Amino acid sequence: MATGKMTRISLLRSLWRRTRSEAEEDAEAGRAIVMPVQNVAAPLRQVLRRVVMALSVLALTTLLVYLDREGYNDNSDNAVDFLDSAYYATVTLSTTGYGDITPVSDGARLTNIFLITPLRVLFLIILVGTTLEVLTERTRHQVRIHRWRSRMREHTVVVGYGTKGRHAIETLVGQGKPKDKIVVVDPQKKVVDAASSDGLVGVLGDATRSETLLRAELQRASQVVICTERDDTAALVTLTARQLNKAATIVVAVREDENVPLLRQSGANTVVTSSSSAGRLLGMSMMSPNVGTVLEDLLTYGNGLDVVERPVTKREAGNSPRDCADLVVAVVRGHRLLHFTDPEAAMLHLADRVITIKQAAVPAAEG
Repeated sequence: MATGKMTRISLLRSLWRRTRSEAEEDAEAGRAIVMPVQNVAAPLRQVLRRVVMALSVLALTTLLVYLDREGYNDNSDNAVDFLDSAYYATVTLSTTGYGDITPVSDGARLTNIFLITPLRVLFLIILVGTTLEVLTERTRHQVRIHRWRSRMREHTVVVGYGTKGRHAIETLVGQGKPKDKIVVVDPQKKVVDAASSDGLVGVLGDATRSETLLRAELQRASQVVICTERDDTAALVTLTARQLNKAATIVVAVREDENVPLLRQSGANTVVTSSSSAGRLLGMSMMSPNVGTVLEDLLTYGNGLDVVERPVTKREAGNSPRDCADLVVAVVRGHRLLHFTDPEAAMLHLADRVITIKQAAVPAAEG
């Protein structure tokens, strides 16, 4: 057992050194903060729309010049064809104006005054507008990040947006946690983009690095959920998170039971073993399918029965847990968890919290 423990510690130290040595390679991925997607057109679509508008103005100007080509003079051959018209339109709209092709008739000059000049102004507005739009969007994004940082307090940081992370967030949202109080950290760009599409703030980067967790404002978070793919990575993230935030509640999911003590030593408040939990659920379902169905129901928030923790009301204080309207299975008194069979839990105190099983709320029917 000691040898195995030393092996895991050595593996953690090796991974820690590897992470630090690759900091420069991961720098680009560790800087992005992706805000929730808003209802705005895609940047590429905006640019393409402006390009089409600019080309339309150029084509219209070329047509106007070509239709009135007799009123223009080309210093090279005294004749203006379609190519010359396109050339004149290009240099005119871009305000270059070489002077080799000039309007000489009164009609051509009036066309330049009343038609081509407004088109030139429109062309410049399109070009300048595109540049300003890019700068404005960048500034707007920075302002959104600054405002988000300034008001982010007591939020939840979820490391990993895979199956476990998604279901954890679904449960948090179902229990009333606002989406703007949840931050997702993941090293994959497409995963962070998916979180942003789901209305969450995403931080792109390696969660074993303190710089990445600081971008997620973990130092001011109240809860941290760690759902990484590897147990050694989960231990590193837990160590880093606990170093940055001594008071947050850290819940970690691991695959193997033997890593649970290591995660607790790293600073995790609660460690959930996914493989053994699934195995126990399978075994109980095999012995009694009904028991397995009930347990699955309890684990699925918002459907059938829900397990919730709530404070004791004034009416319930001084009474037995059996007198509560919903089924009390445990009592939280201070930092202790008392089962309903514990003699100390025979009478509820006003400062207690109770863990109950209640009927899930039925969504209101749409009219």
